[in-house]
Amino acid sequence: MHFGFSYTGVIFLLMLFIPNGLWAKNQPKDYELYVKNENKSLLIMERIGEVLVTVLLLIFDDFNVHGLRPWLAWLIAALLIMLLYEAFWIRYFRSEKTMKDFYCGILGIPLAGATLPVIGVCLIAIYGGNLPLLMADVILGIGHIGIHLQHSREL
Repeated sequence: MHFGFSYTGVIFLLMLFIPNGLWAKNQPKDYELYVKNENKSLLIMERIGEVLVTVLLLIFDDFNVHGLRPWLAWLIAALLIMLLYEAFWIRYFRSEKTMKDFYCGILGIPLAGATLPVIGVCLIAIYGGNLPLLMADVILGIGHIGIHLQHSREL
């Protein structure tokens, strides 16, 4: 692991933050009814994971492209997953913005809004050979996917 600025991390985070910022003004109908029932332990794990993933993606230059190498396939896979994540958001923003629209899958991947970014972070962590990011992603995944799964089951 090498400390340094990660432009790849910035791009990755923008792909996460921009749709989520738009979502804040386009939340699904009745979303507030589900939030009040969220498991507090999962919420804490999600928040810790979000902070750790954000910081770690920015402070290691291992995620930047350093020439052609066999591991580059992991970065390409992460990018493809994130493009699929963007497609999920485009579909959501064009929908009626119901809870069902928000918790649907895409291409057979369940709870796409929660699972795709976690998969993407996992792939970029593998690409960068960065165990701390992988561990942070596990924390994020448990909290983020757990909350989405809880809401989905309430539907």
